[in-house]
Amino acid sequence: MASGCSSNALQAIAGAGAAPEAPVKLKLYSFWRSSCSQRVRIALNLKGLEYEYKPVNLLANEQSDPEFERLNPIKYAPALVDGDTVIADSFAILMYLEDMYPQHPLLPQDPQNRALNIQIASIVSSSIQPLQNYPVLNFIEEKLDSNEAIKWTQHHINRGFTALEKLLKGCNTTYATGNEIQLADIFLEPQIYGGIKRFGIDMSIYPVLARLHEAYMEHPAFLAALPERQPDAPSS
Repeated sequence: MASGCSSNALQAIAGAGAAPEAPVKLKLYSFWRSSCSQRVRIALNLKGLEYEYKPVNLLANEQSDPEFERLNPIKYAPALVDGDTVIADSFAILMYLEDMYPQHPLLPQDPQNRALNIQIASIVSSSIQPLQNYPVLNFIEEKLDSNEAIKWTQHHINRGFTALEKLLKGCNTTYATGNEIQLADIFLEPQIYGGIKRFGIDMSIYPVLARLHEAYMEHPAFLAALPERQPDAPSS
């Protein structure tokens, strides 16, 4: 009987003298000032995932480049490439990362707390952020002026922050829904940070959100994801 090689032996022979294949690195298509991109950067940092940063300059309309449009037909940042898998939209990306890379879970097992996390994330992603993105503000500026665009943005951020403050009333944990960073925090901080830095929101009337912001600003995963620390951020 002819002798044969086990599958392990065959693999060893085939791989002899060849360098092991490097794991495929995630690619994040991101704009430095995009709060949606910032959410994904925070999650990647929390989960300890290395990724290649691929800048997309929304102000220069690079999102309309055919290469990027193939990744995200609606032409918004961010988009994530994981091998042959392409995911666009920050919420979808975060859910994908949660399923594929379960380290540092973003959603708790408790159904009530899980629902609260999703509710907070949805308020930010559905009722605040879309009303302040570039296409909306550009449209208002064209029809009216830049002052009206700022007033519009401040109105909707304050409306959302008022709801979030009521929802989190009595919160005495380190972060929004517990003592571990979860999905709600990943949505809250980019919105709070942008509200302060870009739109001059007075956080003194939102004591819970203000306290959470201070906590986020002490965590390395949040600090590394800050807009001004990204490679495509302006140098001055």
